[in-house]
Amino acid sequence: MAAETGVPALDTVLMWGGAVSLIGGLVTLAWRLIRGGVRLGRRVDELIDDWRGEPERPGVPERPGVMVRIAGMENRMSGVEDRMGGVEEDLRRIKHELYPNSGSSLRDAVDLANHRLALLCTDERTPDQPETPVPPRDTAGDTPPGTGDTSGDTPGVTSEDTPGDTSGDTGGH
Repeated sequence: MAAETGVPALDTVLMWGGAVSLIGGLVTLAWRLIRGGVRLGRRVDELIDDWRGEPERPGVPERPGVMVRIAGMENRMSGVEDRMGGVEEDLRRIKHELYPNSGSSLRDAVDLANHRLALLCTDERTPDQPETPVPPRDTAGDTPPGTGDTSGDTPGVTSEDTPGDTSGDTGGH
């Protein structure tokens, strides 16, 4: 040894203490590596069991594997597609009822009822009004404000915080 203390007993104790520390560190390192390897091995084993599935055994039900589950999902998805076809058929029937067509839709029935009501209420009609009367304050063919209404019969709606959006509006509260 190159570095000696000059006391042979102390040199021997230091040498053995260093050897024991080195061996203890190596044993600890080996223990941690082995323990980590065992844990990893268990997880891989569980993954393989989940992938392949497990047969039924006493007290434990069968667990199907991943491929069996995917095949089951494909079967369920085909059922969803069949149900979606039913929704499309329902939407087609609803759309048929909302627009005028052959006279058999709900829209055709409402239009016919409005036409008959207009014929029954002849005292409110004037010659310049269409077959279906409109309210007295309104103008035939009127559109909602902001979409091209130029007849002037809609009130000047203003925003209290925007000055100048109608004539005479100062924007005050």
